Amino acid sequence: MQTGKPQSPGESLRAVRLDKWKALQEEGRDPFRQTRFVRTHVMSDVRAGYPGNDGLGVRVAGRVTAIRRHGGAAFLDVEDASGRLQLHVERTHADAFTLLDRLDLGDHVGAIGTVFQTRRGEVTVSVQELIILAKSLRGLPDKRDGLKDVDARYRQRYLDLLANPDVRDVFRMRSDVVRLLREFLGGESFVEVETPILLTLAGGAEARPFTTHHNALDVTLYLRIAMELHLKRLIVGGYEAVYEIGRVFRNEGIDTRHSPEFTMLELYWAYHDYEDMMDLVERMVAHIVSHVRGSLQFDSQGHRLDFTPPWPRVDLTERFQAKTGVSWFDVATKDEAYALARRFRVEVQAGQTRGQILDKITSQLVEPDLIGPTFLIHHPVDISPLAKRRAADPRLTERFEAFCLGRELGNAFSELNDPVDQRRRFEDQQEDRRLGNDEVPELDEDYLTALEYGLPPTAGLGIGIERLMMVVAGVPAIRDVIWFPVLRPL
Repeated sequence: MQTGKPQSPGESLRAVRLDKWKALQEEGRDPFRQTRFVRTHVMSDVRAGYPGNDGLGVRVAGRVTAIRRHGGAAFLDVEDASGRLQLHVERTHADAFTLLDRLDLGDHVGAIGTVFQTRRGEVTVSVQELIILAKSLRGLPDKRDGLKDVDARYRQRYLDLLANPDVRDVFRMRSDVVRLLREFLGGESFVEVETPILLTLAGGAEARPFTTHHNALDVTLYLRIAMELHLKRLIVGGYEAVYEIGRVFRNEGIDTRHSPEFTMLELYWAYHDYEDMMDLVERMVAHIVSHVRGSLQFDSQGHRLDFTPPWPRVDLTERFQAKTGVSWFDVATKDEAYALARRFRVEVQAGQTRGQILDKITSQLVEPDLIGPTFLIHHPVDISPLAKRRAADPRLTERFEAFCLGRELGNAFSELNDPVDQRRRFEDQQEDRRLGNDEVPELDEDYLTALEYGLPPTAGLGIGIERLMMVVAGVPAIRDVIWFPVLRPL
């Protein structure tokens, strides 16, 4: 009489595969004892080289995705990173043929043989020797239907990549985008640098940091929320064009556009201003788009986008007034800002400042209309604590945000290099911190000291790599362009 909980289909399949592995071990063919397999070709090269490589001896390796037996022969579909290739195994090659009994979909195999073409025109390798290089103990997702469960796709990205080739293409594109950024900035004489991730003060943006503790020093440390203040220290130190591509961390909500960890490009450019930076951004993004999409015009998420410079410039406070009927500067108090938010059904959090509330209204009323690549320019001083004031209107700053498909891609400005004004703005922020706004960073005395040694006129830029990738790849959610996104544990 059977006792205990019955096995699930997945557990039963795993048990069968474990038995096959045990049999391989007993036969002296344990796949996990294989340390390497020397390949002469990848799959795509074999296919592309035909008919010139008819009869060519090859050594190929990959994952088995299909097995079709036909009496005394079998055909295998095997995939490597370059693509698929068919293998043909005949009974006359006894060792290879008998090994098929131990083979399952998902196993990695190495094959040694010669290239030919079947009567149906399929480029194929006639196998003389077959070696199992790794045993798959679990069944792969169905190849035709792919992996559809969104949560499973994010939690088990390796299965998502196996089942959905389009996902692999998106992440290859991401790699290309980062490579093209480095290529472009190197051509513009920027120096790539690295700045600390663990900080005693988390500054450079308004965001709640992650906190940790260093045991040896017995100090509280924060994961960086931005790279800005250290990169500008390098400009003070004599560099004139620096950039960093790296991970930043913000202890905030998760939605289709926000992740607690993401990748930023930040760069700083001495003796230039925000208008120079707009020109650089246009050229840099055009360089990327033209290479990965083949054109400056393409369709993304239901819209036709054109990245041909110059991009439109939209004045923030002018558009704000056009949308609300109220001047930004006539909203004098936090209570008035709350009232305006309620009027337009914009949800805000308790403890937010007047500027943060007006910025939230802007994000819901102004930004969604910025579909094509657009610069939103001239942000007010109260939401731009690190940006230089405009000479024409000191209430505003020489700042812009780059938008596309209603999403912010990047933020840039002429850097505030007046240490007295910077101290005053930092101190104004501290009052909000004392009132409970924990997104306001602590005052950074060392950065203010660095400014007093002289920061030249400098333009700075931050671009979210994932936000850029969402546009270029045409995907709707930030987790679609992060290999292993942060998720709530099951």
